[in-house]
Amino acid sequence: MNQVPFKGVIAYPVTPFDNNENIDIPLFKKQLERLITSGSHGIAPLGSTGVMPYLNDTEKEALAEATMQQVAGRVPTLVGVSNLTTERTVYHAQFAEKAGATAVMIIPMSYWKLTDDEIVKHYDTVASKISIPIMAYNNPATGGVDMSPALLKRLLEIPNVTMIKESTGDIQRMHYLRKELGEGVAFFNGSNPLALSAFSAGAKGWCTAAPNLIPELNIALYDAVQENDLEKAQRIFYKQVDLLKFIVAKGLPRSIKAGLDILGVGGGGFKSPLKPLGENEIAELDRILSAIQSELAV
Repeated sequence: MNQVPFKGVIAYPVTPFDNNENIDIPLFKKQLERLITSGSHGIAPLGSTGVMPYLNDTEKEALAEATMQQVAGRVPTLVGVSNLTTERTVYHAQFAEKAGATAVMIIPMSYWKLTDDEIVKHYDTVASKISIPIMAYNNPATGGVDMSPALLKRLLEIPNVTMIKESTGDIQRMHYLRKELGEGVAFFNGSNPLALSAFSAGAKGWCTAAPNLIPELNIALYDAVQENDLEKAQRIFYKQVDLLKFIVAKGLPRSIKAGLDILGVGGGGFKSPLKPLGENEIAELDRILSAIQSELAV
């Protein structure tokens, strides 16, 4: 088992729906192909961008299978399998492994606030039921739980838990993780506006939905970091930072789907209660994308 099979830009696809709120698999595969051919280093379906918590089991399974079919081993795949219960998380993790996923990502979803011991037991149980790596995902804004560095250190003692995705938006947390857990820890940035800072703090990769709209800039930023060219990395980051802030502020599924519509790819519809961006927001996004395209054309 490759303990850390990811690096670079890991792209999150949206989940497109038709007018009857059924998943549009052909459009989903079309969107996946764009992400792969534009240079993404990994594909991560069933994340927050893909509205995973709004999907039923059948829908999750269909997306996992469609992803494996379209990716066809060209890049590693990271499938979100989080659920409120351990039993359902195990179920989806086993399904993802059987479908061919490279690894799974788990966020400790909670209604009642979970204790550290409950979270460790949750991950340990899932890890014992699969043989592929697990990325522990810390995003208190969506999961309701903020996993401390001390807790993350405990999770990394579980053999299958080999990666951390940090999405608190706190750059000091990333520096602390590297300091406390060592330079060898594989942590990934999930906060788009911190992309450059996170790489500077030692992030191994960037989990982002932005490659749906601006793959050239996302990949170029990672390449500049790999070249240790800070000035170039800053220039590339500044070109995309307005878009990165916008998609986070307006909600990733809404903003990415609107952007795909603007680009002529098609973002697909929504599953209730989610609704698309308003006209003014779409116009603002159009202006941001047009400015980026103008700069790229120079």
